[in-house]
Amino acid sequence: MEANPNKLKILLNKVPEVTIFFWIVKILCTTVGETFADFLNFSLGFGLTLTTVAMGIAFFIVLFFQFRATKYVPGIYWLTVVLISVFGTLVTDNLTDNVGIPLETSTIVFSVLLGLVFLFWYLSEKTLSIHSIFTRKREVFYWLTILFTFALGTAVGDLFSEQLGLGYLNTGLSVIIIIACAFLGWKFLKLNGILAFWIAYILTRPLGASLGDYLSQPKLNGALGLGTTVTSVIFLIAILAIIVFLAVTKFDTTGKSEAAETEQSRGSKKNVLMQTVAVLCVFLVVVIGGYVGLSKNIATQIDSTQAATLAGQLNDFDKIENDMLKAVNADDFAAAKKGADDLEHQWDVSEPKLRKTDGTTWTKIDGTIDVVLAAVRSGKPDASQSKSALNDSLSVINEANQTASQTDSSPNKPTGPYTDFVTIENDMLNAVNANDFAAAKKGADNLEHQWDVSEPKLRKMDGKTWTKIDGTIDVVLAAVRSGSPDASKCKSALNDSLSIINEANK
Repeated sequence: MEANPNKLKILLNKVPEVTIFFWIVKILCTTVGETFADFLNFSLGFGLTLTTVAMGIAFFIVLFFQFRATKYVPGIYWLTVVLISVFGTLVTDNLTDNVGIPLETSTIVFSVLLGLVFLFWYLSEKTLSIHSIFTRKREVFYWLTILFTFALGTAVGDLFSEQLGLGYLNTGLSVIIIIACAFLGWKFLKLNGILAFWIAYILTRPLGASLGDYLSQPKLNGALGLGTTVTSVIFLIAILAIIVFLAVTKFDTTGKSEAAETEQSRGSKKNVLMQTVAVLCVFLVVVIGGYVGLSKNIATQIDSTQAATLAGQLNDFDKIENDMLKAVNADDFAAAKKGADDLEHQWDVSEPKLRKTDGTTWTKIDGTIDVVLAAVRSGKPDASQSKSALNDSLSVINEANQTASQTDSSPNKPTGPYTDFVTIENDMLNAVNANDFAAAKKGADNLEHQWDVSEPKLRKMDGKTWTKIDGTIDVVLAAVRSGSPDASKCKSALNDSLSIINEANK
């Protein structure tokens, strides 16, 4: 008896039937992609680059087995989805944090790439249905599409939830509303099923990411504070349980044949094209309108006199990191980790305004703060590594503050009595960061001279503060003038001194 070709294609289809379990596991995988990446990056201290390399290798290994499989295997398929969600997230994070590409650019680029994959897929195969993934070419198109949906979803989600200040919860709720509209359009308004599917698939990425952040981020951020470890474990167990259920029941391996799906998708090619254009127009209006509206809201918060600088806006972060540095120096990592939570919260809250003010400087500081968080939150934090990360971050923050104060200085703008010493010590810190200890020692000579000359006036003004600063300057001079100066000790001494001077100079 001759086998039914449609039935054979169903059996050989490499992806599951779209059921409620498909969407549940998809969202769970997306959430894990967000939290597990943070777990490796911050909790285990891998850092963004090493995490990306590790997850990239794991993803391509599992993808190899997915291509080798001759049919849909729940364990292999969903493990591939988990890893591609992590890898896709990290691709966007690397472009943003390491390369400095704006999220707006990433959003546009990944949108174009996703559109091109859809176009070439359709031109080659005449269908975008996931019920017909039974050839190698279609499988390549499918996984490329999935990769770009995760990368695009990450860019869009981060753009609105963080950069534009919409927040994780509001972003998630907005996505749910859009997905609900797509579902209602499919259910009642004859929206093409394949089009509705891909709309929902793309949008579940920012939905899952928002859910992951809402569960894992600290309570200071308005989240539940479960942490990346607990959240990842809970969701991985849930994914495993559902996969075992699906493997046993084969609930997601039966469905419509390609012929039925193709018949449904054909309907009217002109009608589908019009629907696609209409959906794209609606998305453009919503996304661009939301972007412009939120950007204007941020712009109203920015002082026009500080339009191109972060002047006077980094003092809180300088103080937090100096407190963390003191905690690390005292081997009090519990306090340092609390400081890390506060630092992350304050930085996230301030992101929309600071990033809009000076995106380049914000990105530079953001990278150093990520390193600080990873070092301090490591399972077994290393004091030396934490100090180095904090000193590097403080150096960048102080440099931004110094540059800002120089840019904004005017005859009518008051300056504190210790401004000259802030400038000298920042110059010394820059020299130490450049391993130019000759310049740092010259700065030490200048610092000592200026401090001695100013002593009578400053000591009379506030003897207690003068004594406190004098002690930190002595430590700075000793560290820099050492026969074999240690860069880490010099940075620590300078940052401690700058912290006290800046506080007194307010």
